[in-house]
Amino acid sequence: MSEQPKPPANKISTKSAGLVSLAVMSSRVLGLVREQVFAALFGASAQMDAFIAAFRAPNLLRDLFAEGALSTAFITTFSERITKEDDNAAWRLANKVATLAAVFMSAVTLLGIWGAPVITHLMASGFDKVPGKMELTIQLTRIMFPFIALVSLAALVMGMLNAKNVFGMPAMASTFFNLGSIVGGIFFGWWLDPHFGTKNYGTGSLVGMSIGVLIGGFLQLVVQFPALRGVGYHFRPDFAWRDPGVRRILLLMGPAVIAASAVQVNVMVNGNFASQLGNGPVSWLGYAFRLMQLPIGIFGVAIGTVTLPVVSRSAAAGNTAEFRSILAKGMRLAFLLTIPSTIGLVMLARPIIGLIYERRKFTALDTAHTAEALQLYAIGLCAYAGIKVLAPAFYAIGKRNTPMMVSFLSIAVNYGLNQVFTFYLGWAHRGLAFSTGLVALTNFALLYLLMHRQVRRLETRQMVATLAKLALAGGVLALVCWAGLHWLLAGWAHQGLLVHIAFLLITIILAGGAFFAVALLLRIEELDDVAALVKRKLGRFLKRGSPAMPA
Repeated sequence: MSEQPKPPANKISTKSAGLVSLAVMSSRVLGLVREQVFAALFGASAQMDAFIAAFRAPNLLRDLFAEGALSTAFITTFSERITKEDDNAAWRLANKVATLAAVFMSAVTLLGIWGAPVITHLMASGFDKVPGKMELTIQLTRIMFPFIALVSLAALVMGMLNAKNVFGMPAMASTFFNLGSIVGGIFFGWWLDPHFGTKNYGTGSLVGMSIGVLIGGFLQLVVQFPALRGVGYHFRPDFAWRDPGVRRILLLMGPAVIAASAVQVNVMVNGNFASQLGNGPVSWLGYAFRLMQLPIGIFGVAIGTVTLPVVSRSAAAGNTAEFRSILAKGMRLAFLLTIPSTIGLVMLARPIIGLIYERRKFTALDTAHTAEALQLYAIGLCAYAGIKVLAPAFYAIGKRNTPMMVSFLSIAVNYGLNQVFTFYLGWAHRGLAFSTGLVALTNFALLYLLMHRQVRRLETRQMVATLAKLALAGGVLALVCWAGLHWLLAGWAHQGLLVHIAFLLITIILAGGAFFAVALLLRIEELDDVAALVKRKLGRFLKRGSPAMPA
């Protein structure tokens, strides 16, 4: 049996987190390009509302089964088997789980295609008010539903690779999803609809873009196969599911699915509320949330991805001190990287949305409404990133019911806030975005308090001190953004594209530079890890690029 090297105590691999961040950034940027294509071709129209609502069903199931419950439960159990047994035992478990996932998700796909009318009415009952909108949504839902099977298997492969400390290619896989969905969607949209890209486009355009989603899902799965073979895995169907490891994964998944289902119920409720507000709000909220996912993915998901296998091994070894220290450090690092993003998105929402989306069928009014949603969504950005790090840790220590109970509470909170802000106060789609941000903050606060109680200490004093320093640095960042808005971007709507890009980049660079300069002066510990990574990478680049010195 070959003994796996254990990570050093109190150490998250900043190098791995940086690699995942770069890969996820590539994916999120391409995701924004994908959204730009949709915005330019379809704007915030009834047809675009239908596409977003149709994609929501398989996308929610992806979060529910694939990238949420299955991935977390599998990595935890797989890492434990590597630690306590050996690689061969872990690969046998992987074969069983992969076979079970393929069979189960295929059944879910068939059920979803058959039940598309019921699913669509649950998620967007307000579409009945617009002729043809509900029918188009049902058609697109049926086309895109196989995406859930593809992406579930992709998430399982990602879990295997992450547990073997391979992070780059799994994080890059979603980049290929975006590439496939853009290129494949445009090709099939043009092939199926002769009016594709014009004012008179038909349903064939959106059918083509839906086929592109399936192409992207397929690519997301298969591009990981070479890396999987590289770590020694060869798939063999195995239907012997009566295995302690499979049973443990299913037991972990049960509460995780229920917890994630509570989150998805919130998304469904928000979508249904938005569908009652006429044409446009579903699209505005979708475009805004896509932009907010950029920092969540680059920082929160990346740090959570790298942290989970490490804390799982610490928990399996019974090293509580190392577990809580690594977890606290992961959360502080997530806050360091997302607080400037939060302030920047709140302050610069309009010029950012205008630059990314406002062209062709996406109007100035769409920019204003999408920016309002983005500003209110951003309130919960840091909490979302913290949850990505914190929630999976409960499964590593066997407290799988805790995130489930917190998520159940969030359903009632979310519904009540939606009613108050959306209808009672008349904030329309802004109320939905605001309630989403508040629910994220509430969830993180509860999970933090419960984890603190569980491990007795979570370096709370250091956390508070770090947050206080970040608040000071954030104040400087906000001041620079305010100055940029008033002096460089005051007339952004009338600036030329290149001038708009230049002034926005100058504002972002100056604001970010001011934030990290202040953070450096305040000696925030986690900044040293980031700075060391950048210095190391730059040193290697310069070393490779410089000619050999004469003897």
